Amino acid sequence: MNCIIIDDEPLALELLEDNISRVENLHLVASCRSATQALQLMQDREIDLIFCDIQMPGINGLQFVKSLAQKPLIIFVTAYQEFALDGFELDVVDYLLKPVSFERFLKACNKAQQQFELTRKQPEAKSDTSRKYIFLYADYNLIKVNHDDITYIEGLKDYVKIHRVSNPKAIISRVTIKSLESQLPGDTFFRVHKSYIVNLDHVHSIRKGRIKIADAEIPYSDSFKDIITQMTGKINF
Repeated sequence: MNCIIIDDEPLALELLEDNISRVENLHLVASCRSATQALQLMQDREIDLIFCDIQMPGINGLQFVKSLAQKPLIIFVTAYQEFALDGFELDVVDYLLKPVSFERFLKACNKAQQQFELTRKQPEAKSDTSRKYIFLYADYNLIKVNHDDITYIEGLKDYVKIHRVSNPKAIISRVTIKSLESQLPGDTFFRVHKSYIVNLDHVHSIRKGRIKIADAEIPYSDSFKDIITQMTGKINF
């Protein structure tokens, strides 16, 4: 399993790195000193398991896990027992109290491995799109964006621009448009072009090759004509 550590204490990172090196089925991708650093890394790498502290400057471990639309397996490693209930309510694999013996650490890793193997045998679960918002990492912050505030999304290679009703300034976040598409409800947001997702609620009009949203005209390609038909219920566009 590909794993990362999130902890702001150098000694804690070092101890976890040593423990991970002794577990055959774990591959340490990175050690992160903050949740924001981890979020950046997770845009580019597929992570199966996270060892996460709770009390950290900025975004704490609980806030970090709550923000994830597609959540890997989580093992909290913390010195604070009082957060255990909050941790387990987030459906984490285990909750380890520092200092952690290697035997206890290995038990948690074996539990994570079992869950990982079960997940691989099951059909891929869809992302939770029942929420009415997403969190995006931008300008060194996690920004909450309500679905109904998004007019359209523009893909720029490894980045996206989120255009909104509430603010003329777009949010630029380092995430792929494909990843973002999986986090949005498919009955409202439509991928009409390899570089564009539109919110149907904000579409003003559609003409051949173009979708009008506010002051913008969004192109749609021939390969997405079926999507336009699905959006409008009309066949000829």
